[in-house]
Amino acid sequence: MKVVVTSTGTNLDAEVDPRFGRCAYFVVVETNDMSFRALTNPSVAAGGGAGISAGQLMADEGVEAVLTGSVGPNAFRTLEAAGIQVITGASGTVREAVEQYVSGRMSATSNATVPGHFGLAAAADSTDPPANEPARDNPMPPSRPGRGGGRGRRGGGGMGLGPGGNCVCPQCGKVVAHRPGTPCSQMKCPACGSLMMRE
Repeated sequence: MKVVVTSTGTNLDAEVDPRFGRCAYFVVVETNDMSFRALTNPSVAAGGGAGISAGQLMADEGVEAVLTGSVGPNAFRTLEAAGIQVITGASGTVREAVEQYVSGRMSATSNATVPGHFGLAAAADSTDPPANEPARDNPMPPSRPGRGGGRGRRGGGGMGLGPGGNCVCPQCGKVVAHRPGTPCSQMKCPACGSLMMRE
């Protein structure tokens, strides 16, 4: 069975990285013989969509299960849509996590274990997510469109998109502009017909 473990390093003795979408590496392990290879996470410093991109990478790699410390809602939905088992609470080394999984001491989770964009603060060398940061997975109500003007936490050029932004298909990756007043979760992908999610 092919599984992946989120990792801080590139071998079986590296520590499990508790974040999925923003982990440093993915260690892909064949459980029958413990052969492995490490993949650098291309989304570790992404401004958004890291969980979705990481989930799509796991689907492309053909893994059957992901062992990690925690997983956000977008990553969970992407992995679930791809038929990949999500196991959270992994800790210790990559080898120990795989051994615990193979022995049946770890089981799949049925939903996300942290809020969206949880790993973003950690990826920017912060240990705690901002307590006053609004959930970004839900669009703002139509009666309160974003007026922006702020430059964001890291001095970015974002001007408060409000109900704008994009919707992404967790199945095929197609990105379309968000239609104000219609939640992404109610929009069908124009390419494959799957329900979309907020980017």
